[in-house]
Amino acid sequence: MGERVRGRTRAWRAAPAAVLLTLLTGCSGFLVPAGEGEPTPTPTPSTHAAPPPAPSATPPVADVPAQGPDPSPTPIGDCPASGAVVTMGEVQALLMSRAAVLTLTNCGSKPYRVDGYPSVQALGEEGERLPVKVNPAGSKFGRDQGPEALTLKPGATVKSMLAWVSTQEGGELIMADALELAAAPDAGARVHPLEGHDIRYMDELNITAWRAELPE
Repeated sequence: MGERVRGRTRAWRAAPAAVLLTLLTGCSGFLVPAGEGEPTPTPTPSTHAAPPPAPSATPPVADVPAQGPDPSPTPIGDCPASGAVVTMGEVQALLMSRAAVLTLTNCGSKPYRVDGYPSVQALGEEGERLPVKVNPAGSKFGRDQGPEALTLKPGATVKSMLAWVSTQEGGELIMADALELAAAPDAGARVHPLEGHDIRYMDELNITAWRAELPE
């Protein structure tokens, strides 16, 4: 009995020491000086944003084209030495017939005199001349009013109507690959391809004289 009493007494006496050690351990945080062993707190960003930088005194220059008068129109192709260039418009259709407006433009820097008919020549695949007759005459698209002497200022134009016609005595049609067009037989010519058109097949061609207005 005495041993058990002594044992119980030792156990009771030891208890306060353990409790004291636990209290000291659990409260160790209170024994550490403030700020030691703790992570440095992250600073909280200010709720007031910094004002944007003040604009510079001179704004950047934008790459904007200068506003001014429209540029001069681009010349139509290379201007021949004669100072006149002939162009061919879109093909028109009327009662199984075909025609196109020819326009002569004074592309030079001096006045150009016109008095007569355009020069028209059908060309083959290799650029050879084909025996297609060209008549100074009108057609279903307008009558020929005959030549008129005109003097064109630089940039001025006159017109003519070129028509595809068939004759009763005409035989097999001739297929052409291009037309050689000029203001007159002695003026510089330009070649106009006919690819993609049914006007490649020809019997004869009728042409009206150069006029300020198209024939009616």
